[in-house]
Amino acid sequence: MKRIIGWTIPLILLTACAGTPERRTVDIGTETPQQWHTLQLETLQADSSWWPEFQDEKLSNILNEAFLRNYDLQIAAANLQSAASQAKIAGAPLYPQLSAAANGARRKQNFIGLPIPGSEGSVLTNLSNTFGVSLDMSWEIDLWGRIRSEHRSALANMQAARADLEGARLSLAAQVSKSWFAAVETQRQVSLAKATVENRRLSHQRVSERYESGLTPSLDYRLSLSSLASSEAVFSQRQAQFDATVRQLEILLGRYPSAALELSPSLPTLPAAVPAGIPADILSRRPDLIAAERRWLAADANVSSAKRALYPRISLTGSTGTSTDELKEILNGDFSIWSIAGNILQPLFQGGRLRANVKLNESQADIARFRYIQAILRAFGEVESTLAREGFLQDREAALRTATEQAVAARDLAEEQYASGLSDFLSLLDAQRTAFDTESQLLSVRRERLDARIDLHLALGGGFVQESE
Repeated sequence: MKRIIGWTIPLILLTACAGTPERRTVDIGTETPQQWHTLQLETLQADSSWWPEFQDEKLSNILNEAFLRNYDLQIAAANLQSAASQAKIAGAPLYPQLSAAANGARRKQNFIGLPIPGSEGSVLTNLSNTFGVSLDMSWEIDLWGRIRSEHRSALANMQAARADLEGARLSLAAQVSKSWFAAVETQRQVSLAKATVENRRLSHQRVSERYESGLTPSLDYRLSLSSLASSEAVFSQRQAQFDATVRQLEILLGRYPSAALELSPSLPTLPAAVPAGIPADILSRRPDLIAAERRWLAADANVSSAKRALYPRISLTGSTGTSTDELKEILNGDFSIWSIAGNILQPLFQGGRLRANVKLNESQADIARFRYIQAILRAFGEVESTLAREGFLQDREAALRTATEQAVAARDLAEEQYASGLSDFLSLLDAQRTAFDTESQLLSVRRERLDARIDLHLALGGGFVQESE
């Protein structure tokens, strides 16, 4: 046994373990600008948790609940555990494989036809026992690095699975946050629709009184009744939207969809603009880009492994132990046995399988590289588009805020003038519709700006803390 250990030590030094693969860059075939076209360069500190910016405690609480209970996130975590186990399995052959064995046997032999005096007409038998223990070793010397390449590939795939888990976490946070803001908005839309119904009902009462007094034609009466019914239909529609949105949010949280979730009373104020840094920075922040780059590296490692499979495989086997016919002597060193063997296997003819496997892995590596480049360009496009969208939505909200203020003031004025007999009902009806539409659009655009900010965080790979220059 000492002899076997003595031989393995220098061989272990020749086969160092595969380390963690390093990140690498790729030429995407186009020039990358030094800063985003729609955002100035700032000094940044990356932070993956962006949702505290909205200062909504209830949102933070349900996000924590979603991280614990959402099944898509649990699937991603299980995939990471599986990939980690695969990496462990792939690295195991780098070390000698040891196993212990114990055996015992009892054997009966018959000797027929031997001329032994006094045994005529009988069969001579012999009973024997054999007992033994052994410690066995086998080891393939990774002289060409085939096993190390397989280990690097498995490690890179594990890192990709870890990035997938972080990406799933950020994606879940985005889905839950968007659903939360959509539920809050629809809740506000329900309140607006309800207030509109009350306003139209009051207007209808005034029209009815004037109609009964002969001061208003039947056209005004019918228009007011139609307006009231339409507002009631919109109110029912808003309630249905609110119910469906809350149930969908509860499913994301892993709850039973009972539409009983308690929401915040209003949408939060949009945080300050997010600085982004230089475009190349997102390569080290976005989980999907990290995962794509790791899978490219894993595919390259598979190419290396396939090429090295063409070379000879060198293996060592050894065994030491005892063998005796007496159980009590099984640990006696006088009955020790040992063996050492070496083996070299060189593939000669495989019908082209090994070389075809090299070509296959090279093609898969090219595919992984092209997918990585495509993902990078898509990421740049997502950031630029989302930044531009934020600016457009900001202008739209400012215009709608002014339009709403004026429309509400015009509605109030039209109601006063109609009550005083200074305006007709069609003017009042038009002012009421305009006020309702602009208020509803203002709620929607505020929620859209929150969604756009969430999309920007996803495009940039998380949140950021701005530092002073």
